[in-house]
This record gives sequence, C-alpha cells and structure tokens, in this order.
Amino acid sequence: MIENKKILEFCLEKGFLVDQSVLSFLNKIDDLQVIQLIIEKIKKTTKSKLITKKIFEEDKGDINQFLNLLPKEKQEKLKKQKEELGLTANTTKEIPVEKKNHKQLESVKILSMLSTSSQKLNVTNFIQYFKSRFIQLRKILQENPSLTNLISIGKIFGNRQGFSLIGMISSKRITKNKNLLLEIEDLTGKIKVIINQNKEELYKEAENISLDSVIGFKGSGNKEVMFANEIFFPDAFIPKRKKSPKEEYALFIGDLHFGSKLFLKNSFLKFIDYLNGKVPNTPEVDKIKYLFIVGDLITGIGNYPRQEKDLLIHDLEEQFLGVAELLGKIRKDINIIISPGNHDGVRLMEPQPIFDEKYAWPLYNLRNLIFVTNPSMVNIGKFENFEGLKVLMYHGTSFPYYANNVPKLVKQKAMNKPEKIMKYLLKLRHLAPTQGSVQYFPQEKDNLVIDPVPDIFLSGHTHKSGVAYYNNILLISVSCWEAMTPYQEKFGNLPDHCKVPMLNLKTRQLKILDFEDKNENK
Repeated sequence: MIENKKILEFCLEKGFLVDQSVLSFLNKIDDLQVIQLIIEKIKKTTKSKLITKKIFEEDKGDINQFLNLLPKEKQEKLKKQKEELGLTANTTKEIPVEKKNHKQLESVKILSMLSTSSQKLNVTNFIQYFKSRFIQLRKILQENPSLTNLISIGKIFGNRQGFSLIGMISSKRITKNKNLLLEIEDLTGKIKVIINQNKEELYKEAENISLDSVIGFKGSGNKEVMFANEIFFPDAFIPKRKKSPKEEYALFIGDLHFGSKLFLKNSFLKFIDYLNGKVPNTPEVDKIKYLFIVGDLITGIGNYPRQEKDLLIHDLEEQFLGVAELLGKIRKDINIIISPGNHDGVRLMEPQPIFDEKYAWPLYNLRNLIFVTNPSMVNIGKFENFEGLKVLMYHGTSFPYYANNVPKLVKQKAMNKPEKIMKYLLKLRHLAPTQGSVQYFPQEKDNLVIDPVPDIFLSGHTHKSGVAYYNNILLISVSCWEAMTPYQEKFGNLPDHCKVPMLNLKTRQLKILDFEDKNENK
C-alpha cells in the first residue's frame, strides 16, 4: 500500500487536507499516480480545502464517472470503499454489452493489424526488408503488359533493343550533359539508366522519382547502361467507386492534440453534440456508424522543442484520461476506429503499435473503440452481397519529407495540399519509400507497401483538410482541433480547424461539416 505520508504530502502541495475515511480509501488504491489523478479531479470539482466523505457524496456523479475509467481489477478492489463513501447509489451504471453492439463491431473488420515486434536488429534485417519491398512491387509491375521483353539485370548480354527492367532506385544525379542518371538494382545486379534531357515529359517524370522506389523502365542498351524511353510506376487504381446497398455514414477526424493549451475544446464539444443528435435538423445523424481518428489523439510531451510552453496538461496519462472522458460522451452505437500518430506516446518507428495500455488505459474502457496500428487497413460496411469498403489509415509522418524534396511537390507547396502527396505515394505504391523519410522498423515484410489498393486513403499530420479522387480512390486528409502553434507558424503551416468529412456509403456523396467556434480560435 501507498504510505499515508506520501498522499498527505501531495494533498498539501495541492492545498488540500483529507479526513481519515477519504485517506483510507485513497490508500487502498495502491497506485500513487492514480491517487494523484483523483485528487486533481476533486480539485476541479470543489472549492473546499478539506476533502471529506460529504464532498464525495455531493460530487459522486463526476467522481464515480472518473473512477469507472480505472482498470477493472482496481474497480473490484475499491468496491467496498466506494460503498462506504456513498459512491455506488444513483451513480452512472456500467453500460451492458448489447447484442446490437456486437453486430456493429462485425461491420468493422481489421484487414491488417501489423506486427510491431522490437527484436534486436542487424544488417540482415535491413537487407530482408528492402528485398521484401522489391519483390512485392516487382510482382505488381510485372502485371503491366507494356513492360515487354522483361529481363533481370544480371541476364543482359550484348546490345539490346526494346527490353524492360524493374529496379529499385539506389542513386540519382545530373550528368555534365544535363541528362539524368539513375542507378537501379534488382536481385541480380546493378545498372545505370540515362534519361535524356531532350525527352522533356520523360525527364519531368524521372526527376520526381524518389530514391528506394521500385520502378519499371523500357529502352535499349547493354549490361552497363540503359537509355530509357518509357517509365512505369507500380501505381494504384481501382476499377470503380463501390456503393453500399445500405445508407450509412462514416466520419473522419484526427490531430485532436488534447492536452494542448490550444486544443479547441468548445468546437469538439459541438461535434459531440452533433453526433449525439442534439443539433436540430440533422436527420442523417442516426445513420452515422463509423468515426475514424487517424492519430495525434493527444498532444503528448516532448515532441518538439519547448513544447512544455504549449501544454495545458503536463502528464501523459492525464491527457489520455481527459480525452477518454470526451470520447466517452459519444453515443455507443458509433464505432470509433483509432490509430496512433507521432504525438501519442508510442514508438515513432513505423509500423506504430496500438496505444500503450500503460498510459492509455482509460481508452480501453470504451466499448465502441477499436484500436489499430499505424498504418492499417480496415474494412467497413460489409453486408450480404457487398464486400464493404477498404480504408487505409496512415497518420502521414512521412509527408513533410516528400513535400520538401520532390520537385513538383515543392512547387505545389504540398504541405498545404496533402492530397498531392497522397497521390504521389499511391503512384509509387509505398507510404515512405525513401530511406530516412520516416523512422521505420525493418521487418521481414515491408508493411509500408500499399497492397491491396484501398477504396479510401485516410491521413492526417499536416493539419490540412483535403479531399480528392485518384484513380477512383477517395483521398481524405483531415484538419486539426488545435489552434496554430508558434512551432507550426515557424514552418509556414496553415492549418484548417474542425472540418469533418462525412461520407455516405450508399450514394458516395461527401460533405464537409464545420464545427469551428470562431470565438474560440482567435
């Protein structure tokens, strides 16, 4: 058990005294961090300087709601003490798991819950990782009938005309003659590929190729060099935009940054009121069945220089506690599918694991919340004779690299047009092809390859709202729920706030809802 002295010292630090019955209750929780959170919660609900049994009774609704977020084993342990403090009668009851909730969960199928093991690494792991990428993307490219006379690099003999190669880009430079020189490799060898500056369209395509991409080339040459006439990308497309036979709605958000001083809480509460049917003339609300949150649920700690100046809540667990209280207000028949981002207290190496229960335990008590990794592929809306829609969720941590290094994306100022980056990565069929564009964990299979092709590609991170179609794939970049920070302003980011794309799965109509409270964001 926690020593009474430690509890009393913390209470005095916060300007409180506690009576014996409350002290005994807190002592039996046997977790100092949880005790501190309870005291902080009481501090917000009372002006009294003495915490007594009476205060618990008066504020039992709020306090019990908080206590119900504790892990189940702690709730069982406190059952008797809660009764002594009058916290069991007329309090919020635990919501039973109804059969209909199971049916709702059946309409959400996780297609890829990625392995996030962290074994010791060596050079072999990296070799296998890139080999896996090459094999996956080569298979996709081999399906392109235009890559005629396809041959491995190691099997080129003599001078050849009209042959094709598939290779990974290992280097890229401009020659003295202003031609573009690429070095590519496959599993059998390396070769130089020259793109002549006089082939303007081809040259433009080639100068935007990222290192470590897997690309197809067609041209002539020998085992030393190929003179390219055509370039082929793995590219992503689907034949048509699928429509559900049932009218349901999916909503997409991200980048809440709860815990920041600049979190737009009033705007988010407006959004929750809308979801709960409290906004007049919104009959579609009853048909909202899916809410996607694509990372940065909390603002975290130590994510950028001097972040502490921007924090309202300085404790990671308390940030999760607060955001869980907010999400807990959303009606329970809405399935919330949530993946992590770079602020959420999980490892930065991709693929990122689901939220760490050690800190995010309050979220684990929400019955309608489904955790997935980053990236992940989720299927929604599957019914008889309808296969559902595949949603690729990727927070987008790699996006700044491509916005700042790919010539055409630099010209388009793509950090403020994230759908341009998304199109680019779909063309390469990889979420972060270039070594160094993102931190990654080299696994036996490269899970950042985009396969299968999704119906919807969802991202965040840029704080920009963007919607577009690319080869029938719906691209959605979400806005944020945090006002502009000095750090964002420094890099010229122009965030959008509180915009929520809403997709009708039956008609494929997309509407952007706006919940921004202009008075809050000044």
